[in-house]
Amino acid sequence: MKSINEAHVAQPGLAVVEVAAADDQTAFAIQEALAGRWATALADGATRVPGEPGVRLRCYLDVRQELGELT
Repeated sequence: MKSINEAHVAQPGLAVVEVAAADDQTAFAIQEALAGRWATALADGATRVPGEPGVRLRCYLDVRQELGELT
């Protein structure tokens, strides 16, 4: 995975979440759970790292804004 961009964590309430899971289905279930609560930039796909078990997925959260909150 690429390095975390400073802009993704430039303010309190912004977060980068990296998920390591056994398979794509599990990784995307975690992402869906996060997206159900907070504003989330979703990952398009999980990645596999040669020599490492499972898959990796990264998504970006704004925990200042809960789902359904009007701005």
